[in-house]
Amino acid sequence: MEEEPFENPISPDKVTDRPGLLEYAHSAGSAIIRPEDKGKIKGRAVTAMREQTDLQLAQLHRQMQLLAEQAGLIRNRVEVSERIYSAQMNFEPIINHTYFLYEKKNGTDVLSMIGPLEWGRTFPYHRCVATVRMLADHTWDVTYHQSDFTEE
Repeated sequence: MEEEPFENPISPDKVTDRPGLLEYAHSAGSAIIRPEDKGKIKGRAVTAMREQTDLQLAQLHRQMQLLAEQAGLIRNRVEVSERIYSAQMNFEPIINHTYFLYEKKNGTDVLSMIGPLEWGRTFPYHRCVATVRMLADHTWDVTYHQSDFTEE
């Protein structure tokens, strides 16, 4: 008996020697391949990107606020230091000692060693502008600023 030549029922256009490169599953046991929704992927990526950049912007905003606060403190320190060096001072300030800057009713300033609560019954000045401490470089550390200790 002569054998009939084998005729493959599958079209040669549907057969490959590299099945891993096919866009679809090539056998019943293959992994399911579903087309991705590119809009969904982009949407998730954009959401993640926005969330990350919002976190970074919030961090920069907090850093800017801190820098603005520090600049304000330095500005305040300069203002008080200038007032101290133009104030009436009847003693030589000593490094690391605390002093009090008072404003008289006529608008002039006085640097004193006596605190606002140590005056007794009569408070001789309009108000206490600042509590300061002289640093080693002869700048002033402002520990308290613009507290009203007016006469009662």
